[in-house]
Amino acid sequence: MKNYTVRTYEPSDYAQWNAFVSKAKNATFLFHRDFMEYHSDRFFDFSMLVFEGEKLLSILPANREGAVVFSHQGLSYGGFVFDSDIKLGKAINVFREMLLFLNKSGVSFLELKPVPFFYHDFLSEEIEYALFLTEAQRIRSDCFCAIDMSKPYSYTENKKRKVKRGKSHAFSVVETNNFSGFWNEVLIPNLEDKHQVSPVHNLEEIALLKQRFPNNIRQFNVLYNGKIVAGTTIFETKNVAHAQYISGIPEFNTMGSIDFLFDHLLQQVYREKPFFDFGISNENAGKNLNEGLLYWKESFGARIAMQHFYKIDTSNYTLLENVYI
Repeated sequence: MKNYTVRTYEPSDYAQWNAFVSKAKNATFLFHRDFMEYHSDRFFDFSMLVFEGEKLLSILPANREGAVVFSHQGLSYGGFVFDSDIKLGKAINVFREMLLFLNKSGVSFLELKPVPFFYHDFLSEEIEYALFLTEAQRIRSDCFCAIDMSKPYSYTENKKRKVKRGKSHAFSVVETNNFSGFWNEVLIPNLEDKHQVSPVHNLEEIALLKQRFPNNIRQFNVLYNGKIVAGTTIFETKNVAHAQYISGIPEFNTMGSIDFLFDHLLQQVYREKPFFDFGISNENAGKNLNEGLLYWKESFGARIAMQHFYKIDTSNYTLLENVYI
């Protein structure tokens, strides 16, 4: 075995970590330390770096709870991050060394939620094979609704009618750097009324993240006679526009306000973006589907891409020792 070193992230790694994220083939701005650490008080960070000699080969954004290390629970996706030069054999070695490190650190299990393939700059499913070799248990599966914008797609007839209805009203779409109107007048009231929950990001947090990542976080609102009636918060990466939050005032939803908004985004703002991601429609840790939400997303022409969650026994690093024949 070559000279591999695994260690946990330290503040002095800030520049090297972020530089690696910027050139990795399967990373997004969510892995930048300035994003990961906005909610550092909620998680015990256990992010890791793997070196071959002095060369950084891989990073894993992660947090720890007792004897379990998670692909960071404060992020929508995670897993092993690689640069574009990694080969399968070296990726397997990285996985083995990290499992061994975790096992020696008193960690019994590693739970991973790899980055969905359509966020990748290059093919990057080496760890999927390593998960098979280590007899990883698939513990959850979520269905992403996304549109491959490079392929033909079409709205359902019902969606076409709703978009047409939206266009018949005096709606307008505006982009803004101010999140307070959407948060306070639309998003928070709707989430409290329908689900008795609050947004994952409070107003101060989303404003801070917008300040840190001005080109990656965008807010689009629908106005009716100058009043905000609907909106969406987009997390934008190189390949994907992801609708992080979608909400509208019910009486204006029936007038087609949200349909009008997303038609505008698909046909104008993100027409050249490789993928548009509406997010998941799952509940109950992936075991149920919100039928109405799924129907709404698929009616725009979205199709299903999967994200699988895995649980790996760290003692299974031994299963990666004699792969080649």
